[in-house]
Amino acid sequence: MEIDPWLARAAARRPDGVALELPEERLTYRELLLAATVAAGRLVLRGAAPGDRVGIALPPGRAFVATVHGCLLLRAPVMPIDLRLAERERAELLRGVEVLVSEPLATDGGAPFTLSDPDEDELALIAHTSGTTRTPRPVELTFGHLAAHVRAAGAVLGSVPDERWLVPLPLSHVGGLMVLVRSAAAAGTVVLEPPPFDTDRVARLLREGDITLASLVPTMLARVLDAGGRPGPRLRRVLLGGGPVPPGLLKRAVEAGFPVSQTYGLTEAGSTVTLADPGDLETAGRPLPGLGVSIAEDGEIYVNGPTVVGEWDTLRTGDLGRLDDEGRLTVVGRKTDTIVSGGENVAPAEVEAVLEEHPQVAEAGVFGRSDPDWGESVTARIVPRGAVAPSAAELREHCVERLAGYKVPKVFELAEQLPRTASGKLLRRELT
Repeated sequence: MEIDPWLARAAARRPDGVALELPEERLTYRELLLAATVAAGRLVLRGAAPGDRVGIALPPGRAFVATVHGCLLLRAPVMPIDLRLAERERAELLRGVEVLVSEPLATDGGAPFTLSDPDEDELALIAHTSGTTRTPRPVELTFGHLAAHVRAAGAVLGSVPDERWLVPLPLSHVGGLMVLVRSAAAAGTVVLEPPPFDTDRVARLLREGDITLASLVPTMLARVLDAGGRPGPRLRRVLLGGGPVPPGLLKRAVEAGFPVSQTYGLTEAGSTVTLADPGDLETAGRPLPGLGVSIAEDGEIYVNGPTVVGEWDTLRTGDLGRLDDEGRLTVVGRKTDTIVSGGENVAPAEVEAVLEEHPQVAEAGVFGRSDPDWGESVTARIVPRGAVAPSAAELREHCVERLAGYKVPKVFELAEQLPRTASGKLLRRELT
């Protein structure tokens, strides 16, 4: 397996091509390679060596991207840290880290180091899971995992001249991080929009920024559509991940002209596992080349292939799903999210999708609340769309027409917002 330093190879191919575009500046591949090389040299001065783990606690931007690429050049495993974590949580994640970068590294000088191709089994990246169901945990991805993902994703997505990939996702999780790697491998441009999410700016970039690819989560796309967003002429795919996608949202996006592709992915599989064709409003698509998806007897999704971390390269995901006759995956929800009400199993994601079809519902979160008669009662928390909130009677009638009786929420609650991770996933445990 050939595993080149992706950034160095891209700089050789397109030295004057734009590698990174930020709201305030642009860096060519020549400039980013220089910044990454200096970052690697500065890390050496701080005692880092190939194989040493480097924690990065920086906001997304030039310094963050240069340090990540510097670590890859140095072959020092990089571990981004979510800046929203409390000090105690951060300290727990940093155990075993040899060098911590919490301030931008100096942009000149640095010690020399040897640039060489890493081995397939060398550790490259330590990414933390999103923490939707429990404390975020580290996942160790090797250069082999990253290279396999680059090949698999590239085989499906392809590339076009002057590729411009819009990324308003956090870089502390694998979804945003892998775009940096994919883009460098294809010598494309990362258009980075750091948090907080600016709806008007992202909508303008999608319309006028010559964007060809975009990675969004459902809440981001919903806000862009609410703002009247439209796609630009070169936009060829919007990758939509980070959790279940309401069918109504997909329909709205297609009607607005967006080429949306629902995805399913996990940190333990190096990001994307399946990818839908643009216009597929029903599924999360087929597995990327080389990856396999199967469904266990209890409905759990199993994933295997060269991007997967774990024994025998097989991952029990904890997610529930089904495959159709064409091998396309539909994700039903999490095993641990299942509500058992009166002996019947209820998948919260299914109920949420129905609620979010209501024109006055912007977001919905469904959970089980302890009930002496039913064991758990299905409860829905609603974020209204606009100033006028739907009544409980209206919502109940809407659900009764579309769901079995035992799935209809017994209680509807209003909220200004739902708790979510930095990557947009619903924190269901915080609803109860």
